[in-house]
Amino acid sequence: MKLLSIGLDAGGTQTRWAAVNAQGSLCAEGEVAPISGLLLADPAKRQQLQQALSELAEALAPLGRAVALYGGITGVAEPEGPVAQELNRRLAEALQIEPARVACHSDMDIAYRAAFAPGAGYLVYAGTGAIAVHLDAAGQLHRAGGRGYLLGDEGGGYWIAREALATVWRREDEAPESWRESPLACALFERLGGADWARSRQFMYGGDRGSIGRLALAVAEAASTDPQARALLRRAGTELARLPLSLSRRFGAKPVLAAGRALLLHPLVLDGLREALPPSLPLTSGQLAPHTTAAQLAHTLLRTR
Repeated sequence: MKLLSIGLDAGGTQTRWAAVNAQGSLCAEGEVAPISGLLLADPAKRQQLQQALSELAEALAPLGRAVALYGGITGVAEPEGPVAQELNRRLAEALQIEPARVACHSDMDIAYRAAFAPGAGYLVYAGTGAIAVHLDAAGQLHRAGGRGYLLGDEGGGYWIAREALATVWRREDEAPESWRESPLACALFERLGGADWARSRQFMYGGDRGSIGRLALAVAEAASTDPQARALLRRAGTELARLPLSLSRRFGAKPVLAAGRALLLHPLVLDGLREALPPSLPLTSGQLAPHTTAAQLAHTLLRTR
């Protein structure tokens, strides 16, 4: 039976996993339901976590035996903290791995390691939310942003969707039914399934963050014909630029890498980000594969514990 080292990149909308064999070569990867430290805080959602762990175990079972795991997981702040330790325990139990060979870290820790060597740059990650991180040479993770949808996350998918709907409804206050002449409003309401306020209210106040974040796709669709949509996407990039600028005031000038699904919405997001950064913070963009980096770290973990 193959011995597998498993890497996880686990967020609020999905969990990406990768498995490497005893030689450290990638042999499989896939997706399962969300595995998040945030699910532990709500007793009603712990069952969702257990179902996701069972789904992961079922996906791995035909491939071999998992013997080590390294995870980058949303909702984990400190690898030695209670959330990480509880996730370590549950993962070890679900996958039948020695507890000492399971290590859960912040999702941003593993994302940074997929982008830079420690100390080498700033990672801007914009998905549903938005954050910039710097992992220093000592392994300490420093952040800017990532405060959640109530206190921040400007430039992320949730923020884009919220700002778009707010713009449409402010205009409706001034000129009822004006949405019919707005490509942005039409795109939003088509995805919501209707143009009445009750539907928008239920979606925003009753929906989950991931679903709201995906509404940003409608903004991108409208950008070719709607100047408000284009302006909002460019402003999202400008908001994202604030994050590495904040880190640079603390740690100096370094390269910036921007990643995450919000950057894939439309080129205007990256344009706005690039225009707002000085030459001392050279920008590149690309999509990362933190789950494969995590699998390689799990392989190292297996050799050292």
